[in-house]
Amino acid sequence: MKKIAFFDTKPYDVEWFDRYKKQYDFEIQYFEAKLGVSTSVMARGCDAVVAFVNDEMNAETIDSLADCGVTAIGLRCAGFNNVDLKHAEGKLKVYRVPAYSPNAVAEHAMALLLCINRKVHRAYNRVREYNFSLKGLTGFDLKGKTVGVVGTGKIGKAFVDICKGFGMKILAYDPYPSDLPGVDYVELEELLRGSHIIALHCPLTLQNYHMINKNTLRIMKDGVYIINTSRGALIDAEALLDAIKTEKVAGAGLDVYEEESDFFFEDVSDTVVNDDVLKLLLSTPNILITSHQAFLTEEALQAIAEITLQNLKNHFDGNKSENEVLFKPKE
Repeated sequence: MKKIAFFDTKPYDVEWFDRYKKQYDFEIQYFEAKLGVSTSVMARGCDAVVAFVNDEMNAETIDSLADCGVTAIGLRCAGFNNVDLKHAEGKLKVYRVPAYSPNAVAEHAMALLLCINRKVHRAYNRVREYNFSLKGLTGFDLKGKTVGVVGTGKIGKAFVDICKGFGMKILAYDPYPSDLPGVDYVELEELLRGSHIIALHCPLTLQNYHMINKNTLRIMKDGVYIINTSRGALIDAEALLDAIKTEKVAGAGLDVYEEESDFFFEDVSDTVVNDDVLKLLLSTPNILITSHQAFLTEEALQAIAEITLQNLKNHFDGNKSENEVLFKPKE
């Protein structure tokens, strides 16, 4: 029986992975701590680790895991920007879950847009205090508006389908365009200039770090809305705050934040949050933040558990997996 060290564990992880571990003949040790250099020794005696989006798998962590006898990292997520793939080459195999539930993330992105546009979050708080005034709650029809979708992988495509249902015009940017009916692929600058709403559905890479910054914000339409359910570092948060102050950006729905690792997925309500940028984001009424929950549906959790464990079974059985993440040097 292979032994798995499971890091950054939450109750819903235990529920779903325990449902399927027996059929794969795995023993799982659950740790609440995040994976990093200091916690990697907890995996000693284990054959693989399962990690999540805010675990740190840099060169030092990878060397420590290899010294502990670990041969594989099973990412229970799609993104892998927190893994030093170059250093892992020849030491550890890395696997991911590329498409656990594209609909879950796409639907949450639309929920953020609807909520921030129609001020649902503000109305909810207001009426609980018996304030039934409509002042400041005006939104706009989505029908006929132009949405710019950055990244048209499985999640981006699912979001496009939802936007079509609202009768929106769709611009898209992707280095690898797909043949999507009713979608106009354009260069990124044209998308930023021409969209009333911009939705980010792309992985984080060195090339697109802070793709939303003071310069790209400057060329957007006045009153643009920005939705991000991908990775926090796609947006320069301080530049976004400045754009909100000048009303260049009318609203933002964020399920991710660049410095989220110390806060998201945890209850820090009894502590002093020492992140001034996050405090300002949370105090701004036309910014809506959720705590990286876009993936959180029963269907997605089931798929994450099954695919992660199947990835590791393929690894131990010596079978090739299309979900293995390989280092690709820059061309």
